[in-house]
Amino acid sequence: MPGGRGGGAPADTTKLYETLGVPKTATAQEIKKAYRKLAVKHHPDKGGDEHKFKEISAAYEILSDADKRGKYDQYGLDGVDDESGAAARGEDLFSMFFGGGGRGGGRSGPRKGPAVNHPIKVSLEDLYMGKTVKLAVNRKVIVGEVQTCAKCKGQGAIMEVRQIGPGMITQMQRACPDCEGQGTQAQTKTERKVLEVLIEKGMQHNQKITFRGMADEVPGMEPGDVNFIVQEKEHDMFKRKGADLLATKEICLNQALCGYSWHFTHLDGRKILVKTKPGQIIECETTDAESGRTLPYLTNVVGEGMPSHGNPFVKGNLYIAFHVQFPKRLEPDVVAQLRTLLPGANVDEDYDPEETEEHAMEFADLRHFGKGGAAAQSSEYDSDEEAGGGQGVQCQQS
Repeated sequence: MPGGRGGGAPADTTKLYETLGVPKTATAQEIKKAYRKLAVKHHPDKGGDEHKFKEISAAYEILSDADKRGKYDQYGLDGVDDESGAAARGEDLFSMFFGGGGRGGGRSGPRKGPAVNHPIKVSLEDLYMGKTVKLAVNRKVIVGEVQTCAKCKGQGAIMEVRQIGPGMITQMQRACPDCEGQGTQAQTKTERKVLEVLIEKGMQHNQKITFRGMADEVPGMEPGDVNFIVQEKEHDMFKRKGADLLATKEICLNQALCGYSWHFTHLDGRKILVKTKPGQIIECETTDAESGRTLPYLTNVVGEGMPSHGNPFVKGNLYIAFHVQFPKRLEPDVVAQLRTLLPGANVDEDYDPEETEEHAMEFADLRHFGKGGAAAQSSEYDSDEEAGGGQGVQCQQS
């Protein structure tokens, strides 16, 4: 797990926040806003300092990722340096932020081997309650002493001389085939290791559970990590976003107007009953104030969402989206009763049927809007002609 690299001074968990100029309590939006402002100011293309820009970008890369931010807050850069991508950019995180002093003069010891990733499918119930899963992994371990490769003499590469023509030769360097470019050789055996994988409450989809140094042993290298990648299974009742849950319910008009209750079993096995307040109306739809989009009518049950990862006692909310199903037709006696019971009944107007045209409304499809009139009829006629609906004059060239 993170932080398993030995003792020493407590990990620094504030440097990245200081780099972006935000407090540790900053929200994701505040971190994003601070990064954009600093990135514009220090961008090398605009005369800024390139090293400062890299510091800002690396800090944002970690703090904008909820998983990496959580590990940094707990373990400092030790918890994220192996997965932050800094090595791929040719810069060590400790050297970048501490001038090589973060570990007493920079990295020491052997290089680290590649990590191994294993997906682990987890139900929403397990992510709500937490669970420990025992999984067996097979890894290669070194048996006996590591020997210098006799073929390449520890160089990891050999030179090959080839003749490409009369009196013409070429030299080519390639990885040593005996040691696969490592420069050392060792006998290995397969070891079966049973790991207890802790699925913590509130973990997110694609979050990593890391066992450090549990990958294959390679001569001259520190063993890589084994990462179990949480794969959240789809749920038949809830959709999840962060710590919030969403359920979609279809109800009839009677329930929307007169009251609705829903009895269900929650993810932890509790029996839950949610219901509308007396006189509460469930509307057909609402309009988003910012985007103007039409959205389902939403209600909210506070504190009945997912546990927050790292602080499971604080839970998100349960949202319920409603789709109201209207009846297709009403009998005349029902219409008469509703007209007396519901407010805003239609007022029949007096008119002379000999002077006023009367039309009944039919169901329409909005996709047909703008396709009426002579143009549409002409298009239909042309289509019939193309399909062979008419007997046109045929011409044959001899």
